Amino acid sequence: MKSLVLAEKPSVAKEIARVLGCSSKHKSYMEGPSYVVTWALGHLVTLAEPEDYDPKYKTWNLEDLPLLPNKMNLKVMRETSHQYKAVAQLCKRSDIGELIIATDAGREGELVARWIMELVHWRKPFKRLWISSQTDKAIKDGFKALKPGQHYNNLYASAVCRAEADWLIGLNVTRALTVKYNAQLAAGRVQTPTLGALMDREKEINQFQSQPFWTVSAEFGDFQAAWRQNDSHDGRLWSREEADAIVARLQVQKAKVDKLRTVEKLEPHPQAFDLTELQREANKRLGFSAKMTSNVLQKLYEQHKLVTYPRTDSRYLSSDIVPTLKGRLESVAVGPYAPLARKLLRGQLAVTKRFVDDSKVSDHHAIIPTDEYVNLSALSNDERKLYDLIVRRFISLFYPPYKYDETSVTLTVGADKLYAKGKIQKDIGWKELYAGNDSRFASDDEDEDERSEDKRTPEQLLPALVQGQAVPVKQSRLKELRTMPPARYTEASLLSKMEKHGLGTPATRADIIEKLLSTETIERTQNRLIPAGKGKQLIELVVDELRSPDLTAEWERELERIALGKGDAAKFMAGIREQANKWVNAVKNETKEYKPHNLTHSRCPECGKLLMEVKGKRGKSFVCSDRECSYRRQAEPALSNKRCPQCHKKMEIHTGKAGKYAQCRPCNVIEMLGDKQGGRINKHQQKKMIDQYSDNVSLSNSLADALKAAMNKQTED
Repeated sequence: MKSLVLAEKPSVAKEIARVLGCSSKHKSYMEGPSYVVTWALGHLVTLAEPEDYDPKYKTWNLEDLPLLPNKMNLKVMRETSHQYKAVAQLCKRSDIGELIIATDAGREGELVARWIMELVHWRKPFKRLWISSQTDKAIKDGFKALKPGQHYNNLYASAVCRAEADWLIGLNVTRALTVKYNAQLAAGRVQTPTLGALMDREKEINQFQSQPFWTVSAEFGDFQAAWRQNDSHDGRLWSREEADAIVARLQVQKAKVDKLRTVEKLEPHPQAFDLTELQREANKRLGFSAKMTSNVLQKLYEQHKLVTYPRTDSRYLSSDIVPTLKGRLESVAVGPYAPLARKLLRGQLAVTKRFVDDSKVSDHHAIIPTDEYVNLSALSNDERKLYDLIVRRFISLFYPPYKYDETSVTLTVGADKLYAKGKIQKDIGWKELYAGNDSRFASDDEDEDERSEDKRTPEQLLPALVQGQAVPVKQSRLKELRTMPPARYTEASLLSKMEKHGLGTPATRADIIEKLLSTETIERTQNRLIPAGKGKQLIELVVDELRSPDLTAEWERELERIALGKGDAAKFMAGIREQANKWVNAVKNETKEYKPHNLTHSRCPECGKLLMEVKGKRGKSFVCSDRECSYRRQAEPALSNKRCPQCHKKMEIHTGKAGKYAQCRPCNVIEMLGDKQGGRINKHQQKKMIDQYSDNVSLSNSLADALKAAMNKQTED
């Protein structure tokens, strides 16, 4: 009997099949002496749509809501039905004795496999492959240590609750809002409180009233000191007269060294990355969006096999990883990392509780490099940058703390107190990994947007001072400043907010932000996220409970309890149904009005109603404000998928005498899309297509052969 291995993607299936010796390739699977390896294409099965329960639900009516099926049904996704049929046929083979689930080792991966198993009525034994990297060694070791599939029943129950809860809340509230206000208004149990957080910040900014304040400092030649009323005062003065008086008192006086204290301070290395922390760091340091970080990280994990499982929520390693750490360091000791890693390899690795703690690792440990051979030149620019963050953070785990002596001095001029600090580095420690960068780079510092007007005492090199010594004041200075409103969220700070309030999981937060952006609920201005006109109205129309992060966070905690076998799935879903019913009725009874923020002064030529300006993948267009009317026209040139080689933005599609061409207006770059004879692609493009499809295991070899033949024919012509 053979084992059927179900992977989540063709690329992963290809690697597993190679390691297991499955050399016989077929359109939808690969086979060897002991294993048959097939794949899903993400989800092959999903929850049924409302119209699958009753055709009348295809039309959205407020009277039909809420939709609360007694039993949630499943259905095959139409777009990937061909692969589902192939998997179902393999499951029916008489020579298949067991199923090995090899989808992503997490909640969603479990759901992908179990829903397929449910629809094909799998009744034979099944096991679970649970690995944290895609290297050959990890795959081999994983197959030697397969777990009984039933061990993950609680994880599956949690995944089902998550999916059904999102369906019941998201679909019902979205339909209710859309029908009630005749506008495309989407709501959900995670995206709505995330929008609420952005709106709360926007209100703080709008209501903020800036006030002037003053600070006073004194120059002593070799150093400077800041005036403060006492040790706990922040140095701000709210009266110009009081500030002027202090400056006058300090002018051309002698200060006495009242207190002098030197202490050795240690700054330990930052912790290893989980997904959210890596997304934050990449956003702050590299300008990557959370979604971009996830995509690049997935390539490093799946394609290059250079990092461990990406969608983790732990910043610690488990003790079973410790014996592999030296091998991982040896693998990353290339290029700029060679001298940094080899220094550690000459001695015993310092393994501490700061990064190895079994009690703080759930399904997966922190993101670290694998022991795979590293060829840096094979990485794209973005992959190289993200890999650099991961490798440096990993190597820093074994470096000693950053040590320095901090001297603080308090000086007195009569009743006035002046404060100064000085720092002398003793051991650069882990900061050697970031020499030449911002000294705070990679530190577990406070959120960049938790701003304060407290002007901290400047740190500097202090001269040798003695307690009781008199030091002449060379000059006293007055500085006028203003209080600042809280900053708008960046993706980094919004991720911190979502994590703090339990909104979503590391695997879903990036998609939530992207969904809010794609539905024009929020906007990205430079590197800041702000509510759009639609979002500002939407948040006023949803009920307070859905707007607040508290209930959603409670749900996420309960989903985690269910995954651990400590929660009650039936009770959780009963609560979800109750909330869906309550919130739909609240929308029905609401008396507020929605005014489309994007209405234009132009009228629809078909029905006479005002047109709305909307943004889409192909650029801006005008759409009739009446949802019953189908009028739409393009507002500006359509956008192609071709990117400008200079600014990397999508280029506009135009048609000229020479045929269609793509143009980037800001850079004035123009590229032809094809000639008048039908737009033949060039040889480079043809070769790229052949290489692409030849390596794609989901397509037959005949397609690649056909492409090669077409290329040869064009060459002959």
